[in-house]
Amino acid sequence: MKKAARLFSSDLDGTLIGKPDATVSFKRSWEGLRRKKGSAAPLLVYNSGRLLSHTFELLKQSDLPDPDYLICGVGTLIYDFRKRELIKRFAETLNTGWDLKTVRACLDSFPDTEEQPPKYQNDFKSSWYIHDATPERLQEIKDALRGLGLSVNVVYSSSRDLDILPQYANKGNALAWLLKRIEIEAEEVIVAGDTGNDSSMFTIRGVRGIIVENAQPELFLATMELPTYTAGRPFADGVLDGLLHYELIEEIADISDIELVHSQFDPRFHSVVNSDAFKSLSESQHGLINEAYQEAVNALKRCITPKGFSACSLDDNILDATDSNYKSIWARDGAIVVMNSLSLKDPDIQRCQHATMETLLSHITPRGQVPSNVSIDTGEPDYSGIGGIASIDSGLWLVIAFYHFIRETRDYQFLRSWAGEIKNAMNWLEAQDSNNDSLLEIPEAGDWMDLFGRSYNILYDEVLWYNANLCHGRIAELLGDFDTAGQRLRMAQQIKETINRKFWPSIHSDAIKAFSDQQFSMGDTSYLLAEITPFGFDWRCDVYGNILAALFNVLSAERAKIAFQFMWGVGVNEPAPVANLYPPVNAGDPAWRTYYTVNLLNLPHHYHNGGIWPFIGAYWVMFISRLGLRDLAQQELFRLALVNHEGIEHEWEFNEWVHGRTGRPMGKRYQAWSAAGFIGAYYALQLEADNSEQ
Repeated sequence: MKKAARLFSSDLDGTLIGKPDATVSFKRSWEGLRRKKGSAAPLLVYNSGRLLSHTFELLKQSDLPDPDYLICGVGTLIYDFRKRELIKRFAETLNTGWDLKTVRACLDSFPDTEEQPPKYQNDFKSSWYIHDATPERLQEIKDALRGLGLSVNVVYSSSRDLDILPQYANKGNALAWLLKRIEIEAEEVIVAGDTGNDSSMFTIRGVRGIIVENAQPELFLATMELPTYTAGRPFADGVLDGLLHYELIEEIADISDIELVHSQFDPRFHSVVNSDAFKSLSESQHGLINEAYQEAVNALKRCITPKGFSACSLDDNILDATDSNYKSIWARDGAIVVMNSLSLKDPDIQRCQHATMETLLSHITPRGQVPSNVSIDTGEPDYSGIGGIASIDSGLWLVIAFYHFIRETRDYQFLRSWAGEIKNAMNWLEAQDSNNDSLLEIPEAGDWMDLFGRSYNILYDEVLWYNANLCHGRIAELLGDFDTAGQRLRMAQQIKETINRKFWPSIHSDAIKAFSDQQFSMGDTSYLLAEITPFGFDWRCDVYGNILAALFNVLSAERAKIAFQFMWGVGVNEPAPVANLYPPVNAGDPAWRTYYTVNLLNLPHHYHNGGIWPFIGAYWVMFISRLGLRDLAQQELFRLALVNHEGIEHEWEFNEWVHGRTGRPMGKRYQAWSAAGFIGAYYALQLEADNSEQ
């Protein structure tokens, strides 16, 4: 039996800070705990890489409750917040083997390091920038410091920040010192974090850890053999879920009565988002959203077959000629539907989730290729898309869905039964990285945009590749295969760094510009580019790819805000949420292909060429919610409900796609991922849902 928690130590940036509405919820929840427990309430410690003065500034600006102690500067000082004084005795422990002047001279001799501004430095913390440093490079730095007789702790995080500290200075050692001083045992402590510099807190023997959903792979890697709670939600939402799990709190405080005005958020939102958009939903809007949720469940049930979810309702669509492939269990569609419907407790839907996964997994080839789809009528798998081209993202989505399915169902027998096939699928996917640069090379029209001319390094696929590696790392961890887990988590970190370096051009980058890096001629962008090839790039904004990059934590919180500002500003959600591409490709454009006129599907503002997709609109809602813009996300969910309500012949058809100019519904009726996407967005916003009759 674990002892009752007497202290909670949490990182700030990326953990308690990053999603404003969640921070407010944490404050209310913690203050409610303090009122209930009184003098017996657990102590609250903020354990941050920020210096003390910057931590004070953050506390003034944020909606955080007052702590009992502050550990700042990556474990280089401890501050008693109640007494408003530094604990000087701790500083005395840091002097052994430490010489700041020598440290600075040593780091300055490395040409790829840059000293951070003075505001990030203190007497026991020398902070530097070094981008995408390899383990070998970090070891060279450690050896150089050791060669000068220094006993130091080298902390590298976020693929950029290098902190040189006294030997015993890190977040974990500082916390352990404080625990000893105030006579609290490690078994009475809960910690939370999101990056590698938080890992030392988790390695204190006996503590219980919370890893938020937006955590860096480096933290998963450092803690994979430790008992931790991995939250399914990001930032303070994930922290609160962890505190519930460990029974430190009994409930999460309701903040529905709080009007979160946009002045609380990043100033960059002010210029693009009208304050009216942040209004709380009216009663009638709530009513329509709840109705849309129930209709989405009904629409999804129309897609249930014995072999899994069909792409659309087979009884409500005329399927002939080229439409016959809708009579299939599609890997990407099925995976997305399974993931977005996992919150439902309906037995028929749960059985169909299982059937979908089993149908797809049972048709993975011995070398690991995942089928594009499996025929419902014949049971025959098809491993290609249009024109016989391989479907790369089918495998990516299946690996991701498999992890989330296991995480939700805890069906570990199913995990063990199919773990080998999932590992083979990852090996087959990795073989698509023919030049060993950590990114996949995708054939033209080789993913969900199977009638669109994009190839080589495609943002959408690379984001999925990052997430597939992260998910497979967690799968291997569950199986106790720590070698594979470590390999995949390290690969995920590398992929993330490569995506940000290649797809987000910046004039501030110090990277050597090769011929294949000519996209840097764009200067600074406000989003991840759609495509990179050895000889060019696609400057367009892949709206879907950027949304997934934010949701899967490829984009930092700061860059996610910049991307949102651009997409909202140009109106990718008009006339409805949301167009998959901005701007569309027009005839005569160098990116135009003559086959875009096949079945008139990819004309401008059609289908993959700037069409509006309700399932992507659902991810758009989740993206806005992730930014902490709660009321705006609900308004966009209401607008998405209106789209799904429209219908070609009847109300609530949850159509496949919508024309990007007219807003009129197009494509198949009762599309499974349109319905499941709405369900997923509904739950992501933590709206009330009645599962009693499902």
